[in-house]
Amino acid sequence: MWFIGPLPIRAYALCIITGVVVALWLSTKRYVARGGDADVVMDAAVVAVPAGLIGGRLYHVATDYDSYFCSTCNPVEALYVWQGGLGIMGAVILGVLAVWVMMRSKGLPIAPLADAVAPGLVLAQAIGRFGNYFNQELYGRPTDVPWGLEIYYRVNEAGEFAPVTGHSTGEIMSVVHPTFLYEALWNVAVCVFLIWADKKFQMGRGRVFGLYVASYMLGRFMVELMRDDAATMVWGLRINTITSTVFFLLAVLFLVVRKGRRETPAEVDPRPLKAN
Repeated sequence: MWFIGPLPIRAYALCIITGVVVALWLSTKRYVARGGDADVVMDAAVVAVPAGLIGGRLYHVATDYDSYFCSTCNPVEALYVWQGGLGIMGAVILGVLAVWVMMRSKGLPIAPLADAVAPGLVLAQAIGRFGNYFNQELYGRPTDVPWGLEIYYRVNEAGEFAPVTGHSTGEIMSVVHPTFLYEALWNVAVCVFLIWADKKFQMGRGRVFGLYVASYMLGRFMVELMRDDAATMVWGLRINTITSTVFFLLAVLFLVVRKGRRETPAEVDPRPLKAN
């Protein structure tokens, strides 16, 4: 965290903002190429970003309930988004729902927009993952690989252990797998793969977005198997391992049953036709 006068500047927030800006640029370029209106992407961002933040936080708190609602916990900390803890699955679900409502109000199909946004979305996730580095979270098991991440002991002003908000004492607690980095690299690869597949097979009807969900969840499943930080366990498995599997299977099913050619520009934005 840095300061501009009394104003705190948090690296986690900067990573998220940078990801949003990059996603907007790429998504706008792709949606316009499909025949859409650039203003629609900006309108979608206005509703998707706050909805995504709320959904991401709700998912995180729900899947890590005991960290915020226990006899020694401060429930207000559930609102402290700047301390880290945004579940991408919750962010995507609520964000998509908010955009779906917006698109229906405009009389526009959401599938072309979703297909245009998918590569930028996963690229934004890659950028946002570097916020986990600054918060020292989402790391893996101890390792001796050359690229291992050093986790430092952090304390607050009272000298109490504070892994996210505290300052480093210089004492190395452990050297671990930087799983946030593994996921970031996977996300970049998924972005490139989606752009290639979309161009190669002229994908449409929401299939690019479905491929994004399937590809991301496959990587997330593998990363979750490597993580060693605290997490809610269900049937002996990390909760995100289970949800990744469920979303992956649903996305694959969608790709199998979804048929049809890519939308024409007139289908992407039929409003001019209606005006005539």
